[in-house]
Amino acid sequence: MAEITAAMVRDLREKTGAGMMDVKKALVESNGDAEAAIDWLRKKGLSAAAKKSGRVAAEGLIGVASAGTKASMVEINAETDFVARNEQFQGFVETVAKIALEAGESVETIKAAQYPGAGHTVAEELTRLIATIGENMTIRRARVLSVGSGAVATYVHSAVKPGLGKIGVLAALEAADGGDAILTLGRQIGMHVAAARPEALDVSAVDNSALERERAVLTEQAQASGKPPAVIEKMVEGRIRKYYEEVVLLEQVWVHDGESRVKAVVQKSGATLTGFARFQLGEGIEKETSDFAAEVAAAAGTAG
Repeated sequence: MAEITAAMVRDLREKTGAGMMDVKKALVESNGDAEAAIDWLRKKGLSAAAKKSGRVAAEGLIGVASAGTKASMVEINAETDFVARNEQFQGFVETVAKIALEAGESVETIKAAQYPGAGHTVAEELTRLIATIGENMTIRRARVLSVGSGAVATYVHSAVKPGLGKIGVLAALEAADGGDAILTLGRQIGMHVAAARPEALDVSAVDNSALERERAVLTEQAQASGKPPAVIEKMVEGRIRKYYEEVVLLEQVWVHDGESRVKAVVQKSGATLTGFARFQLGEGIEKETSDFAAEVAAAAGTAG
């Protein structure tokens, strides 16, 4: 009987996407022969997930969860929008968002956590779901925010059900208490963030490289005017302030009234906005595109 090592189990799991116990049993049944073990898993229908692992998954859902003064947000992707309406998938996203409250932002830590009532990990439940639904799925990212006192409000845009949708926002507000007024303000900030897409909380949090690129472009534009250096410097600084108003949350114009600054609205409430996070489904994922008309023409040509 061949010795079944942890390395053998790990390698076969990576190749097949099957659960750890299934992989170990396959290796035992095949006397340590990896190729024979793959065949054994395929015959049992346990390596179905591996066949789907190369497909682009850019659809799915954003899920949010909250407890006390903490809230979490996860993005879980699938291949088609149809899966977002699947109750099993929705339940999985809801559960993983709740797990992230304790597990934190590391996707690997979330995947290694126990899936409630299943007797196995989140990663193994994901593999089971992939095989059941028939699409590649991935847990892409997670974010967790907390405050000492106050509230972390959640907002979901284009919600398919409470806490699940295409755009999710967390807004962390430090305040004396986390009553209805603070939660309402937090949700309003969430709506603002969903619409205005800020990149930084305050001026100090603006990415330096992005700021320098912007400054370089603005300086070159101002120099083209032929004005004196002192005037050019003032022109650039004025445009930098305008840049801050576009990308910094606290400097933006409040979308709810079109005139106040976000920082003024927050200050009036007596709270302090300490952080925010915005997830938009599939952002940054290169989606496969196809020319449907060309496909039909090609198929017609082949048929002819």
